[in-house]
Amino acid sequence: MIRFAPRFWGLRLAASALTLGIVLSPTPGHAATAAAAMRMPHVSVVATGRGSPVILIPGLSSPRAVWDGVVPGLAKHHRVYVVQVNGFGGDAPGDNLGPDILGGIVADLHALIGRERIAGAAVIGHSMGGLVALMLAKAHPGDAGRLMIVDSLPFLGTILSPAATVAMVEPQAKAMRDMQVASYGKPASEAMATATANRLALKPDARAKVATWFKAADARVSGAAMYEDMTTDLRPAMKDIATPITLVYPWSAGGPTRAQADALYRAAYADAPRVTFVDIGDAAHFVMLDQPAAFADAVNTFVGG
Repeated sequence: MIRFAPRFWGLRLAASALTLGIVLSPTPGHAATAAAAMRMPHVSVVATGRGSPVILIPGLSSPRAVWDGVVPGLAKHHRVYVVQVNGFGGDAPGDNLGPDILGGIVADLHALIGRERIAGAAVIGHSMGGLVALMLAKAHPGDAGRLMIVDSLPFLGTILSPAATVAMVEPQAKAMRDMQVASYGKPASEAMATATANRLALKPDARAKVATWFKAADARVSGAAMYEDMTTDLRPAMKDIATPITLVYPWSAGGPTRAQADALYRAAYADAPRVTFVDIGDAAHFVMLDQPAAFADAVNTFVGG
């Protein structure tokens, strides 16, 4: 069974939560906060503000609240579409209990872009949402005018080795998925939620939010989406994604260090024709929570570009 390097474990997935066997039980109260959301088979979307369009896609097990630090500022000059995957944030799972969750999210986003007439939108995706943004650019090149990918890789197996393949990763991904799905409906472990949040965020308030979000997600959706994320390899497609990419990635003294993160991400995106690299220090996977001011600056520069 493959073991990923611990210093990079929080790069794109909340997979450490799954390895620890955290039970992510839905919290119905969260759904009420998005009563005005546009409901689609795989996602819901809340739109706010006026101006050029910006789409925000959260990662595995994360609700739309992960973007709360940047939405008010963006909405002053942009029409902001804040996505939430069905089954996360306490929402009902919808069609995400079926196969091809990531493909379904891409299809919903494509439909949203067509219906709202916002082709060329700036698209920002974190973690699994970053992978979805790359998939959208691959499948529908005109949908996104530019991409900001936040702590995400074209293939998670790169953490293991540049030569890693889906076949190498799949057995562990399947075992983790099955463990996670089997935990649905059982009481959540506060200790495990805390341990997982501590791996993926550095600041106390950030860790508290992440732990709460994980416990509010539907374990069936989290497990299946995690499996798809781990077994999707976009490396062969990167050379054909002409959409400009801004790659935001964190580093810290506890690892990955700046040098380690630089090497990993520059190698992973080497084939993409147009990439700008933005590193943010003293931060972990949830960089927008650990360093909100620096992250907001990066977002403002990106949308202003």
